[in-house]
Amino acid sequence: MSGNRELLESALASAAAEDRAALIAYLPGGFPTVDGGIEAVKAVVAGGADIVEVGLPHSDPVLDGPVIQTADDIALKGGVKIADIMRTVREAYEATGVPILVMTYWNPIDRYGVDRFTAELAAAGGAGCILPDLPVQESGLWREHAEKHGLATVFVVAPSSKDARLATITAAGSGFVYASSLMGVTGTRESVGEQAQDLVRRTRATTDLPVCVGIGVSTREHAEQVAGFADGVIVGSAFVKRMLDAPDAAAGLAAVRALAGELAEGVRKRR
Repeated sequence: MSGNRELLESALASAAAEDRAALIAYLPGGFPTVDGGIEAVKAVVAGGADIVEVGLPHSDPVLDGPVIQTADDIALKGGVKIADIMRTVREAYEATGVPILVMTYWNPIDRYGVDRFTAELAAAGGAGCILPDLPVQESGLWREHAEKHGLATVFVVAPSSKDARLATITAAGSGFVYASSLMGVTGTRESVGEQAQDLVRRTRATTDLPVCVGIGVSTREHAEQVAGFADGVIVGSAFVKRMLDAPDAAAGLAAVRALAGELAEGVRKRR
């Protein structure tokens, strides 16, 4: 079975055709439980998310800040496994019809087996993977199997990336490019800096792939600002924080649906 990379490309193209940025929501798989995580995906899509990233919880998440680390710890203590992430992708995709990616560090895939992981992700209806710590020069095996199974390979670029490095990274990627708005880990910020706009400009000079901005985006105002210069707006920690702060599961789902609605309005109102 082939994965849903084309669905991802179509979702981004549809947003562009509407003269807006796509809203991409990140949620950790298995948080607060496997079933609860699936319901959270449904909630953010109901609120207006166009694409969802499901995080594979990891014990040493180098890119993730304290909010997502807390959620990952809850999921790991609950015993979440890769099979649960595949189930999350499958049930979320079947329920929503939107592209579902997995965001994961390389070590779990390497241990699980690249062919096994890509085959199972494609069979679950996944659209691809975001791989923040896989060096492009070491990604040949992954890309071979991802291509075979119809999955996108999304790499992360940062403000520190030199132009030549950007060109190398974007040439190897597919689906879209994940542009980190600033140096540092994920989390909410007071503002999204000018570094992000400059990074998008430099990245676009190297590729026709959509460039989507994440890290630090948490409010409607942030979403509106980033939508003014990026093809997609990626929000993670703000959703997770709403769930962590909620008094119960039902309130958490209502909170993330409401936030998705606010952010969806933001990406539709470009400055």
